Amino acid sequence: MKITHYRFDRITFDPEKCFGKPRIRGLRMPVASILSYLSSGMTIDDLLKEWPELEREDIYQALSYAACSAEERVIPLNEAVSG
Repeated sequence: MKITHYRFDRITFDPEKCFGKPRIRGLRMPVASILSYLSSGMTIDDLLKEWPELEREDIYQALSYAACSAEERVIPLNEAVSG
């Protein structure tokens, strides 16, 4: 059962594939892999050359999704209960 992210139309989830991790357009390319490749020094053009099934917008959405995820606020349970 593929689920598309409500805000990023190229980010999908499926508990049956890649352990439910966020992926690009239902491909077996997790967002985390794209981020890892970029952080290791690969360029966007390198990624597109290595994986022709990817599109430039896929990579931009992976970065946007990661930025959005990093903005999430985690509230410790004791603060949530007493707050």
